[in-house]
Amino acid sequence: MSGRGMSWLLVAVLALFVLSNTIFVVKETERAVMLQFGEVVNPDLAPGIHVKVPFVNNVRKFEGRLLTVDSTPERFFTMEKKALVVDSYAKFRVADTARFYTATNGEESRAMGLLAQRINDGLRNQVAVRTIQEVVSGQRDQLMEDLTEELSQVALDEYGVEVVDVRVKQIDLPQDVSESVYRRMNAEREKEAREHRSQGQELAEGIRAAADREVTVLEANAYRDAQEIRGEGDAEATRIYAEAFGADPEFYAFTRSLRAYQDAFSGSGDMLLLKPDSEFFRYLKDPSGGE
Repeated sequence: MSGRGMSWLLVAVLALFVLSNTIFVVKETERAVMLQFGEVVNPDLAPGIHVKVPFVNNVRKFEGRLLTVDSTPERFFTMEKKALVVDSYAKFRVADTARFYTATNGEESRAMGLLAQRINDGLRNQVAVRTIQEVVSGQRDQLMEDLTEELSQVALDEYGVEVVDVRVKQIDLPQDVSESVYRRMNAEREKEAREHRSQGQELAEGIRAAADREVTVLEANAYRDAQEIRGEGDAEATRIYAEAFGADPEFYAFTRSLRAYQDAFSGSGDMLLLKPDSEFFRYLKDPSGGE
């Protein structure tokens, strides 16, 4: 290649280099500032194509979308001096690019660290004026709203970021307190279980006593009815016997004597001592029953 061609090639490369350091693009999802020897000269570059002076101006770009700062769980004390471990996070975005660059040197990680510290301080103050019941459930939403409102203006003034939302992910008791609470809850449940068992036993005894009483009443009523029926039967039998005796006294006396003979001689090894002329042998001596 000739010297003239080499010169044109060097000019083209230099022109391309200068052009690439002159024209830049800011995306819709970005925020950017233009610096001149480290000093902010344009704090809010609009999205699109821009031109800068090479080697004089410098451009810093930041994320324009929502960012998340995840704070580490911290121990806070409630109004009753009870410890809680609170895990939280926040959503924020760059609102004032010049202040953001000045406060954090344009470093998102540094901004997150500063904001996380602010969030923990705010949570500590909010938790300290509430009871554990209010923090856990009663005023949890109000706590986050108050904290978001408080941090938003402070973060904007100091770091140039807008805090959109602060949320509490989880609230736990410290490990030592959790074990104590677990033991207390376990003791309360055991006490409640004993009370339920005692009430069940008392109810069971009452049911058994009622059942036994009902059985006794039923048996007494059944015995009474049986005795009444037996008495009615005996009365009917007596009536029949009386009618039969009245109809044929001699036959009635004969059948009674036969039954007496059967009962007397049916046993084995029994001994019966009677006079020969006893009335018991009346029908044995004379089937007609004569004297």
